[in-house]
Amino acid sequence: MLTHRAAQRSRPVDMPFSPVLLAGLALAPVPPRLLQPLFDAILSVVRRRHPDILERLAAYPDASVGIHPVDLPFVLILDAHPESPRLTVRRDFEGVPVTAVIRGPLAMLIALAEGRTDGDAAFFSRQLVFEGDTEVVVALRNAIDGAGIDLQADFAATLGPLARPLRHVFGLGGRLFGRIAHDMDTVRSALLAPALRGADAQTARLNELEAELTALRRTLRQRERRA
Repeated sequence: MLTHRAAQRSRPVDMPFSPVLLAGLALAPVPPRLLQPLFDAILSVVRRRHPDILERLAAYPDASVGIHPVDLPFVLILDAHPESPRLTVRRDFEGVPVTAVIRGPLAMLIALAEGRTDGDAAFFSRQLVFEGDTEVVVALRNAIDGAGIDLQADFAATLGPLARPLRHVFGLGGRLFGRIAHDMDTVRSALLAPALRGADAQTARLNELEAELTALRRTLRQRERRA
């Protein structure tokens, strides 16, 4: 469960160099309204398969939760009213009063929604940021915790006889995504290695200078005592 302090502190989120980031660059020119049908479908599936999630948010009918995938060029706004919930895609939160905001890479947000990661651990490792009304953030986290969300299975279940081939496609896509992500991480490490080596060398030199300065101060104090 999220703590009061964790939900209110704010700090930058580490943005991974991943296929999602490249997809986000490709999606940057796309108007959010063209993406809206996809998120309407996602909300429809969640309402049908996991109605208890929105029921648990009934105590906050006027709450609007902002969801910001930092590696994509748009944000989502969840209006949690049980009778007429909405999941709206926008370019940003400008001009929209949101009760709370959750920021993080898309993969981490999906893992959080599916209960495959711990929100507190992700926060303290700077993979997620929670801002705004503590109670709403905690209520949403508790609502999805243990709900058994599996986006692939949930969508496949709505397609009847197409479910099995869709799962096969998802499996292939997941393996391809993992391979690309691994290759990109390798490239990232190769590009950063020289800079990291330089930083390590500078840190080592600074430590040496600090040790020398400490020894020099100790010697001066000893001489002052003798004098």
